[in-house]
This record gives sequence, structure tokens and C-alpha cells, in this order.
Amino acid sequence: MTHVRSSRLLQSTLVALALLMSMISTASAHKASDAYLKLAPASDGSTSLRVDVALRDLDAALDMDSDGDAALSWGEVKAAWPAIDAYVQRNVQLADCRFERPQPALEKRADGVYAVLQYSGRCPLTAESAIRYTLLDDIDPTHRGLASIELPGAAPQLRVLDPRQPVGVPGGSASAADAASQPGADSLQFIREGIHHIVTGYDHVLFLLVLMLPAVMRRTSKGWQPVQRIGEAFWPILGIVTAFTVAHSITLALAALQLVSLPSKFIEPAIAVTIVLAAVDNLWPIFGGRRALVTFLFGLIHGFGFAGVLAELHLPALHFAWALLQFNVGLELGQIVIVLIAGALLFLARQYSLYGPVVIRAGSCVAMLIGVLWFIQRTADIQLLPL
Repeated sequence: MTHVRSSRLLQSTLVALALLMSMISTASAHKASDAYLKLAPASDGSTSLRVDVALRDLDAALDMDSDGDAALSWGEVKAAWPAIDAYVQRNVQLADCRFERPQPALEKRADGVYAVLQYSGRCPLTAESAIRYTLLDDIDPTHRGLASIELPGAAPQLRVLDPRQPVGVPGGSASAADAASQPGADSLQFIREGIHHIVTGYDHVLFLLVLMLPAVMRRTSKGWQPVQRIGEAFWPILGIVTAFTVAHSITLALAALQLVSLPSKFIEPAIAVTIVLAAVDNLWPIFGGRRALVTFLFGLIHGFGFAGVLAELHLPALHFAWALLQFNVGLELGQIVIVLIAGALLFLARQYSLYGPVVIRAGSCVAMLIGVLWFIQRTADIQLLPL
């Protein structure tokens, strides 16, 4: 009876790990999708709305690549501009406000080219003005709109717009004085956004999982042997997670503050390379036991991958610092949950003879393959894995 229960536990653990690997392998290789909005009142009583959307996201929604060469030309974007404007106006709406058609404009950023739509509407912007946001709702469940909203007489307010919750109120019930005295009306919104970004940051999650696979085992002359006590697994995992946390927090802050800037076309493939190298080390030790140091160095690269969500908002210093703190806390909370769940599953599975060949070797090979495919996707801009 005990043997049967143990076999079922092993099977359940391996199935859970396989499902997690499968989810990661079929995920998009690119960063989480974000659009940027800025709402502000004009001196003549009208409202200004600026919407910045990545061309890659608009292409997914509108299929603008008419010649099918996997590259958008200015002619294709210009021809699609009426459709872009209609799509944005249909999915970004301010209550009782009609906006004039904008002039086409493009802006190159670290993570690609964005369409910039600058609208003007004959309506006042107040704390009761409701915004309906459903952009990319049927295309990308990870998409968010990041809005900076300036109410009359108040400091800019930050809002994370979720297309699955399409009606939001810029100022809520807070007065202008209350809004001006707080860095953000919703003290949890960027904590939630940090959790969202780490949970949907499949490359970051896969990197951590690959590093954790051998943490519950010891390399010996006879091959992999399971650790006997949970403390023996806890300290290596703690070292890995701490190194990763400190490193990505440093570069997240530096990049978000725009003190250090590296292009996405370098960072995204580099993150894929870190996954491949971590998987190789599981099979053939190339780090010489310095996994915590290597994790720190690789974590510096991953930190740049988190930074784009805040860097593009151009916020006042106090608001930016508050949003950055919340976002990083959310990242760490999400990371802790992932590590606890994965660590518990790995510790339960460690004692079985299949752990070495299946979880460490086969799992590392799968992770290596995913990393290679992501590297090719991110350098050649082609889709090898399904969304």
C-alpha cells in the first residue's frame, strides 16, 4: 500500500512538473504586452489622450503585414492607419467624449516601434470620468494598459488598465487634494502588476526552475543522490533566489530610472542564453559550483527584462519611486510563491530513481531546447513556438 501511494505521489509530482514545462514551452517568447496612455486636461476645457501601442501588437490584432514578409514597412503602417485609429477608438473610450482622428506618428523604443495616437476631445476630464479599456482583449490575455492620468489641480495618478475589467475610473471618489497627496490612489495596483509580470514572465520562471532542479540532489561519484533533510535543499535554493532577487532589483531600478539602457533586441536573446547555459550546467557542470555568483550575473540581465513596464511612463520622481517599489515587491511575492510550490514538488520527487534521468536530465534538455528556440525567435523575429 505504501509503495502504491509513493508511486502515485511520484506520478502526480512528475505530471505537475511536466504541465508547468509544457505551459512555459508553448508561451510567447516576447515580453508581456503593454500599451501606454496619458490623459490630461487642456487649457480650453478639452481633454488630451495619448495612446502608444506597439506595432507588433497592432499587427497581431489587425494583420497589417499585407505582403507577408514578416516586417512592417511605413507604407503598410500608413495604409493601415485608419484601421489602427478605429481599433484604438473602439477599445479605448472615455465616457461622453468623442475624439478627433489623430495624425499618424511612430516612435522607436527599446522594445520596438510604437504607433503614437494623440487625440483631443471636447469634454472635461474629472474624477468621475470613466475609462473603458479593452485593447487586445481577444488577442493577448497578458496585455495591460499603463495610464498616467492628470486630473485638474492634482498630481499625475497611475492606473493599470486590465482589458478583462474594462471600466475604470481615473480619480475614483478621491478629491483632487487627496489625489495630490498620494503617490497612487490604489496602493496595491503595481504590486499586482509585479506579480502579473513575474507569473507571465515565462522565461524568468523557466530560468529559476532550471536552477532549482538539482537543488534537492547531490552530485556524487555514483551519480545524483537525494538530500536527506529539507535544510540541505533549502539553503541552495535560498542562495539562488537571493542572488537572482538582488541582481534583477539592481538593474530593474537602473533601467527604469533610465540610468542604464540596453536595447530589447540584446536583452531578450540574452535571457534565452541564460536559460540554455543553466540547463547545460545541470548536465555538464560548467560553473564550477559557483551557481549563486552566476545566478547573480544572469539576474542582472533579467532585471532589464522587467524594466520596460515603468520606464516609458515618464513619471514625477515621487510617483515613480512609489510605483517602482510596489512593482518590485510584487515581483518578489510572485517569485516566492513560484519557488515554494516548485521547491515542494521537487523535494517530494527527489527520492525516486527517476528523478535524475527524468527531472534533471530530460527536464534540462527540454529547457535547453526551449531556450534555443526562444533565442532564434528573438534574433530572427520568427515564430517557432505557438502562443
